[in-house]
Amino acid sequence: MHNRKRFMCLLTAFCLFLSALSLAGCGKEETPSSSGKESGEARETGKTGETGDPGEMGETAPALQEDIIGDVAVTEKDGLTYAEVDVYAMTTTMQLKAYGDRAPEAVQAAAEEIVRLDHLLSVGNPESEIGVINAKGEGEVSADTLAMLKKAGKVHERSGGALDISVYPMMELWGFTTEEYRVPSQEEIDSLLPLVDQDLMEIEEREEGALVRLKEGQGIDLGAVAKGFTSDRVAQIFRSYGLESGLIYLGGNVHCLGSKPGGADWRIGIQDPGNSAGIVGVLAVSGKAVITSGAYERYFKNEETGKTYHHILDPATGCPAETGISSVTIVSPDGTLADSLSTACFVMGLEKSVEYWREYGDDFEMIIMDDDGLIHLTEGLEKSFTSEGHKVKIIYR
Repeated sequence: MHNRKRFMCLLTAFCLFLSALSLAGCGKEETPSSSGKESGEARETGKTGETGDPGEMGETAPALQEDIIGDVAVTEKDGLTYAEVDVYAMTTTMQLKAYGDRAPEAVQAAAEEIVRLDHLLSVGNPESEIGVINAKGEGEVSADTLAMLKKAGKVHERSGGALDISVYPMMELWGFTTEEYRVPSQEEIDSLLPLVDQDLMEIEEREEGALVRLKEGQGIDLGAVAKGFTSDRVAQIFRSYGLESGLIYLGGNVHCLGSKPGGADWRIGIQDPGNSAGIVGVLAVSGKAVITSGAYERYFKNEETGKTYHHILDPATGCPAETGISSVTIVSPDGTLADSLSTACFVMGLEKSVEYWREYGDDFEMIIMDDDGLIHLTEGLEKSFTSEGHKVKIIYR
């Protein structure tokens, strides 16, 4: 009952949040945005939920929470059957919207798949595949988990370790997994740093899935890829029901299935890192995921020094990444890639992220806001992004 009340409170706050943005809005169009808001009726902007006050972690909870699927709402929009459902899973509030004759069935099936994946991946669930591995040092994983491990491994290698799923024990040390925040000593950080290296992990592939072994003291968390993978799966389910238009909002991750009914692009607002109710610009996009990572998502303030510490840790130092970046948005048809790269690029910083894009950017574009408020935009988005009063610098190959 407590978890259901928590869900309803979060859902009510979420709806009020979207309504407020609608009044402020970018017109009357329904327009999604990366970092948890839609531009227009709603703005979806961000990666891991809404901005928290210092000392809070948005919607993330320290204890295992019950996954809850709301009732499917069905109506007619733009001459099509329209269905939406709210879900509480992966410690955040999600919303699925779909258009088409079988939209009600599709959103229900997708919601159930989200819950299934959460049960596989949750670090807070001792019976999940990841929970078992962290507790025992080894365990078998399904094909889905293996696919995420492989994608994370590829980005880890290409980024020089900027993305590392074995940073989990360091996250625990800082208190980001429990909300018991603290600034660890350098000695404590140094003692764990040798374990922050996912290359130490052994993966023995099998006919279906794999056996994963960790080095003693290691722990892993697929949070940097899980929601992106999940949005890919939801989009796949929508397509299997014959749908061509839908919007997938997973706690700030936005994934657009096709275009809006009628063929227009979705319009996604990119959240302002310094203002949880504002956006820095609007992106017109169809058929892609738009995923943002930022220092504003989860953080705490040291009461003695007044310094703020965010949750995106640099695997090389064990401390919050300080690269002169406020937020990174990745745009790609591959949600899993976009999710993993938004974290990796935040850690790499602007210069290395641009180098990465020039070498590997055939399937993604990016929007990076630096600490001075300048937006750096890769050339593939030049005609589809509209700034909301911020200077924009185009990055060319």
